[in-house]
Amino acid sequence: MPTQRKQVLVFRELPPAQLDRIARAHDVTVADPRQPGQRAAFDAALPTAQGMIGASFPIDEAVLARAPQLSVVSSISVGVDNYALAEMHRRGILLCHTPGVLTETTADTIFALVMATSRRLVELANLVRDGGWTRNIGEDLFGSDVHGKTIGIVGFGRIGQAVARRAALGFGMPVLYHARRPAEAPELDGHARQASLEQLLAESDIVVVTLPLSDATRGLMGAREFGLMKPGAIFINGARGAIVQEAALLDALDRGTLKAAGLDVFATEPLPFDSPLRTHPRVTALPHIGSATHETRQAMAALATTSLLQALAGERPAAVYDTGSASA
Repeated sequence: MPTQRKQVLVFRELPPAQLDRIARAHDVTVADPRQPGQRAAFDAALPTAQGMIGASFPIDEAVLARAPQLSVVSSISVGVDNYALAEMHRRGILLCHTPGVLTETTADTIFALVMATSRRLVELANLVRDGGWTRNIGEDLFGSDVHGKTIGIVGFGRIGQAVARRAALGFGMPVLYHARRPAEAPELDGHARQASLEQLLAESDIVVVTLPLSDATRGLMGAREFGLMKPGAIFINGARGAIVQEAALLDALDRGTLKAAGLDVFATEPLPFDSPLRTHPRVTALPHIGSATHETRQAMAALATTSLLQALAGERPAAVYDTGSASA
């Protein structure tokens, strides 16, 4: 028996093939509230929406209150900090996300930041582009080796472990990690060691954050934590900007406590034009491109679409986020 057609609100552009999959089974409204002229259509679709799919827009309690028929939200992301988890749990609204399919791509981006900051790649590429390379560079422009350095990874889920594999197995780097429980990663046996946050910060040449954003991790990296890091260490954030107290990071960079920072995420995105992080000589800044490859974004959209269709058909999708953990 065919599934009864339902009302679906698509709040971020989907690849045509995935949009067509949804439209064949359900009635679709496409309205990205971040785009000029589309917020009214988004608001108008909320009262009848039974399913939603999209990303990068807060589905907070106010939005949920205007969507009384909503039963599922499928997020084209692994992070869920844009969603009112406790309210979704209270109402029994299913939240799907896209873990797994972006792991390796995001780890590639993070390790690219490790390489770029250590070897000053962006700075030196700009030197060539701007015509400043007129003689062999001197020690003032030398970078630092990556191979053999100790890397500390704060958060050791899928992405953290993928970064660790690149570091340990590819670059011979000792790995320290901070997580709530020991990792089950046989391929990293003998290469990765669990440590307290304080020990990790004190012993690592490069510190990488791969934590999800939550009440417990918001503002985790502040003046105390940057003060515990080795003088001349490098800091990399490929997780969420709000995990870092940006004023404290800037202070550590200005004082010379930290050699450099590689950032793919920021507290406010896009990064404001007047942010000191945008032009700081010790910062390599990227526009939140962790999973931004053609292959991975297509895979994320496909998984999110599959989860949405399964949920609307009364099936249990594989990639469901436990919203109950918000109040655990």
